[in-house]
Amino acid sequence: MKISMGSNIQPGPWGGGNQFARSLADHLSQAGHQVSFDLSDPELDLILLTEPDPKLKVSAFNHRQILRYLLFTNSKAVVAHRVNNSSETKGQASGEFNRFRINANLVADHTIFISQWLWETYRRWGYDRDETSVILNGGDASLWKPAPARERSGRLSLVTHHWSDHPNKGWDIYERLDSLLARPEWSDKLCFTYLGNPPQGRALPHCRVMEPLGGEELAAELRRHDIYLTAAINEPAGMHHIEGALCGLPLLYRRSGALPEYCQGFGIAFDESDFEQSLRAMLAEHEKWRARLAQYPHVSQRMCQEYLDLFLALTQRKSQLMAKRRFWSRPWWAAKVLAGR
Repeated sequence: MKISMGSNIQPGPWGGGNQFARSLADHLSQAGHQVSFDLSDPELDLILLTEPDPKLKVSAFNHRQILRYLLFTNSKAVVAHRVNNSSETKGQASGEFNRFRINANLVADHTIFISQWLWETYRRWGYDRDETSVILNGGDASLWKPAPARERSGRLSLVTHHWSDHPNKGWDIYERLDSLLARPEWSDKLCFTYLGNPPQGRALPHCRVMEPLGGEELAAELRRHDIYLTAAINEPAGMHHIEGALCGLPLLYRRSGALPEYCQGFGIAFDESDFEQSLRAMLAEHEKWRARLAQYPHVSQRMCQEYLDLFLALTQRKSQLMAKRRFWSRPWWAAKVLAGR
């Protein structure tokens, strides 16, 4: 197959969507398929829309360019749309982010959500397609792998890492933990490292804060810790907790968004009412949870193969999908898109 991915892959530390694109492109190429990141080839078999907002650096092309390609270059290319974020994640009550993507989705033949929670979130905003899949994210198990067994003594070390500086990444809990660490009853038992970009004007004076890391450097740093903490609010999936789990760290995770889909069975959940109680339980039980991490299933090989299997199935149903295209019955939408509105 000739496959074009709408991802402008960035070097160095970046968000989860960037890591996804890199992993999938490598997997598809290794399986013998031709991968590109533009719409210059007039004989594409499948186009993957990953980010319809052209203002974002990771967007290589958007739904407007795909529509022009289908109308004027190659109508036989199948279009899949991967949705990986939401208004809820961004704390946006207006729903503008979701509505923009639902509108852009009119060009797609099939939609992929990265969690069941995210699919259900979009359905509440009016998404009603039956051509839909849920494919959970996965991390590179050759990079994110546990440290050799070692003696542990003294304080247990918690860690989290986020590329985004949005407060919804869990800063209410990270600041709450920081206040606990001002007290010897807690600081004698544990310490906490935050890897990433803090929100402007926010600080963790009793914790270790480090700039974002990537690749082997990040993996090595995660392996120096004992427990992975994620307090993200309305997380659509995320990669940070996956990377922590694959590095062998038991998960202390918030009951929010898609985190339970990815973390359940591999750690302890909490919410605003019982964080300290759950933290105490994890300090007491972390070795039990650590033993379960060998079975953690969310690896990139599984994820990428599910995408490839889906792409093959979609191209086999090309005629059926083309007959169901919605933009043919919505010329007003196509006209607005082509006009850049």
